[in-house]
Amino acid sequence: MACHYLTKQGLKTVCRNFRSPRGELDVVMDDGTAIVFVEVRYRKQIRFGSGAESVNHTKQAKLIATALYFLQQHPKYHNRPTRFDVVSITQQTHQAEIDWIKDAFQN
Repeated sequence: MACHYLTKQGLKTVCRNFRSPRGELDVVMDDGTAIVFVEVRYRKQIRFGSGAESVNHTKQAKLIATALYFLQQHPKYHNRPTRFDVVSITQQTHQAEIDWIKDAFQN
């Protein structure tokens, strides 16, 4: 669902479910100017917070380490700008609600 949504927004999928010794990247995409590492979070209910709120500093560190590993394994992306986005999907009713947070790791 997240890949489909981001593709409709103009991004192109580079790979999905990239694994490294430090963790996994849900989706890696190309937005034309940057390589985008996307963390996808799904919640059926928001009683305990949104999916985006669950991407804490520990998870961010794992994603950053995994992204660095990805870049080592794919040298053609070395000189491209990068960013980390979070796509939070909530489906409390029949209609899914998608919240795309660009550059989510900024302070």
